[in-house]
Amino acid sequence: MVHLPITVPRPLHTIFRPVTTLLMGSSISSSSGAPGSPIGSNLAVPAPPTAKTAYFAAGCFWGVESAFRRRFPPLTSGLLDTRVGYIGGNTPSPTYRAVCTGVTGHAEALEVLYDPAKLRYEELVEFFFRMHDPSDKGGQGPDRGSQYRSAIFTNSANEEKVAREIRRRVEERWYKGREIATEVARKGKWWGAEEYHQVYLDKNPNGYECPSHFVRNFQTVLDTSIDGTDEVAAELPKPESKV
Repeated sequence: MVHLPITVPRPLHTIFRPVTTLLMGSSISSSSGAPGSPIGSNLAVPAPPTAKTAYFAAGCFWGVESAFRRRFPPLTSGLLDTRVGYIGGNTPSPTYRAVCTGVTGHAEALEVLYDPAKLRYEELVEFFFRMHDPSDKGGQGPDRGSQYRSAIFTNSANEEKVAREIRRRVEERWYKGREIATEVARKGKWWGAEEYHQVYLDKNPNGYECPSHFVRNFQTVLDTSIDGTDEVAAELPKPESKV
């Protein structure tokens, strides 16, 4: 049975992007066009040498980053750091304003730095599918265009295998009869977004958040391993019904 998500109404200013942000790239940025610092560079304790990165695109990156940081609180869950940026395009040094036009080919995306000893890649991928609508082919919510597409960008053949298998299970179990639009592609060049966009909703609690960004209360698809052997997923905190 497919569980249909229930949305909670939001104030209008949180479901429509500020016009100045759409037109100018950022309305109050003090470092226009300057990318933020590299992921993990501001950690009080250096990331372990075994730390890995993961890359997800699921619409407006403000809400994507906020959702992941709420579900996996940094430093206590295995998630070490996050940065938002641009990936999957063919234009060097893209700016927010350029990406918003949809012509650079980039997607707004989230870079996650995590400790695989505490947090599995599979858990990140499953949560990615929970927190947005992967069946939407044209964007997310009111955010339309290829820059808001659903995509997972992988670092290796193993990550690609995991992402494709979880996508298959999600389509089969959660979205029966609806095709999953999520692209799975090998990671290319990552471009960090302007500093103004980093942890945007922490800095602007009443800022815009895509209405498609909330946690769906589906049964886990990690009840067996990706290799198909019996491996019940570790007990995880019950996801919030709304992010």
